[in-house]
Amino acid sequence: MGGCLGCSGSASTVSVLAAGSLQNALTSDFRSQTDAHVEVEAHGSARAARMVAEGQRDPDIVALADPVLFSSPLDAEWYATFANNAIVLAYNSQTPSGKQIQSAETWFAPLLREDVRLGRTDPDLDPLGYRTLFTLALAVDHYDRPALADELLSRTQIYPETQLLAQFDSGSVDAAFVYRSMAVEREYPYVELPAAIDMSDSDHAASYASMSYSLPGGTVVRGAPIQYAATRRTQTEAATDSFDALVESSARYLESHGFTVTDAHPEYVGDVPTSQ
Repeated sequence: MGGCLGCSGSASTVSVLAAGSLQNALTSDFRSQTDAHVEVEAHGSARAARMVAEGQRDPDIVALADPVLFSSPLDAEWYATFANNAIVLAYNSQTPSGKQIQSAETWFAPLLREDVRLGRTDPDLDPLGYRTLFTLALAVDHYDRPALADELLSRTQIYPETQLLAQFDSGSVDAAFVYRSMAVEREYPYVELPAAIDMSDSDHAASYASMSYSLPGGTVVRGAPIQYAATRRTQTEAATDSFDALVESSARYLESHGFTVTDAHPEYVGDVPTSQ
């Protein structure tokens, strides 16, 4: 049974372990959708999934940025998808190099300069990190530039998700690959990438699926249109009501944070409890 994150709590307290990109939405608008006292802890989704699988956390609800993580490293009996997102290139309009991205004919041209400070997240910790690698690999073919991904990638660019945003806010990076929701929430200017590479479009699912990445522990993740999913791990009334608020019709609150919520949401997968 899950209680609060790592400790025991009351029946009206609901603990949510969530993707870092959901943190803002869950700690603001979501709390007004439920009568329960909601405690949110956010990490990169791959890290969060490992924390639950290894017994480091025991939350009531787990909400992640990639449904595949519910199969491995987690072994969840069911989950519900509830939102979509896209990869964008956010830039800092207050720095000289950031201003060049704003006016560039192609989004990657300024990034090839050595003085441009580009940030991304760790692919071993969160889906944003490995989806950024997928986006850049797809860009190689899309733009017919074989060396593009290698030219843009370096280990010095990698930050945990929350630290990346702090670096961006402080002006320490000029641009970063982020989710559209992250740019919208923080009012960062951003460049939309072509649907063929931004991991958002089901029409390109086959080409996305040609991408893969091996996580620590051996789980292999493949490219797919970005989806968020959640599962409920306890049977309390408060947890059930909060889960419903998270994934059902009231999930439209996510749209103001830059997520996409369609009429197809939520979609339930697996051995779903009858209470759902």
